[in-house]
Amino acid sequence: MVDLWSGFSQAFWLVVTFDPELAEIAFRSLRVTLSALLVASVIALPLAALLAVKRFRWRRWIIAILNALMGLPPVVVGLVVYVVLSRSGPLGVLGLLFTPTAMIVAQTIIIVPLIASVAHQSLRELWAEYHDLLISMNVTQWQKIRTLLWDSRRALLTASLAGFGRAIGEVGAIMIVGGNIDHATRVLTTAIALETGKGDFGLALALGFVLIGIAVVVNLSIHWLSRTERGDRW
Repeated sequence: MVDLWSGFSQAFWLVVTFDPELAEIAFRSLRVTLSALLVASVIALPLAALLAVKRFRWRRWIIAILNALMGLPPVVVGLVVYVVLSRSGPLGVLGLLFTPTAMIVAQTIIIVPLIASVAHQSLRELWAEYHDLLISMNVTQWQKIRTLLWDSRRALLTASLAGFGRAIGEVGAIMIVGGNIDHATRVLTTAIALETGKGDFGLALALGFVLIGIAVVVNLSIHWLSRTERGDRW
């Protein structure tokens, strides 16, 4: 019990004083996750709009695959990215393994299906309302997609934040492709696993507090945006 309270007090002090090591790990984690979120959103949101607007042969299969990939095991993603980026892999010449770039690639693959699936649900409902109007205006496919993306921007931001919440808490895939290298690829989740194994509960708890704080802020943002989207209804 004494060790537990000692760990909590040390963690509280590290957070309050904004310990340099803690800050470095937290900022690196945010940098990697935000980069992955940006790339994933650029891929997933237009894809979701295209699936809502355009009818083609394999559309239903693509939607089903995206929904299925929402539950893709992260360690499998990490393994695939590791094989592709390893020295004997097709992209090994780039030397990206055990770098933040490899971690960004892994996180992007993990959250693209989530963002695309959540965004598609909102865009499909909006397209049902806009369909007749946009068809009568004889606008191009790109103009339809752009209109849907702009008018559902709040719902799409919520989808992106959901992807951010999934990525910031990921440990398996980025442990495999990043290697948890100090001052290079160590992020909040991998650092927590390492410090817990070493018995440094103070730093591990401090990192956990920061991660919980980020997760709470993201979830509150999602709740606020969803409530705002519905107007006066709670």
